[in-house]
Amino acid sequence: MSATVQKSLRIPSRTATEIERIARESGREFSAVANELFEEALRMHRCPGIVFAEGTTGRRARVAGTAIEVWEIIATYRSVKEDWKRLLRAYDWLAEPQLRAAIGYYRAFPQEIERLVRQNEELTPEFVRKRFPSLS
Repeated sequence: MSATVQKSLRIPSRTATEIERIARESGREFSAVANELFEEALRMHRCPGIVFAEGTTGRRARVAGTAIEVWEIIATYRSVKEDWKRLLRAYDWLAEPQLRAAIGYYRAFPQEIERLVRQNEELTPEFVRKRFPSLS
């Protein structure tokens, strides 16, 4: 766990109410929810074109205006041997700035994206058959 610092902060009451609602619905503490939202806001500020959205396994970085997670683009980028033109063809419905935003986010936060790419690579057909035998 990283070091924390206690600071006094004034926030609008409607913001506090919304954080309290999220905390109550998620069963988490106010401070944990507020810190997560602060961290996401800082990451979006640092990497324009990236947003965070709730998924089946938690909140993840996505390309704004899409449901595509950053790790997916990075995995594809690697699969095309980091060839920019091939990446553009692989995601021909995305604008170049959207792809650049994903790569920029990866460069800023590589550990997070590496972890997600590894998790996806572990989902082999054999793993899925073992874990979910009813799908076979």
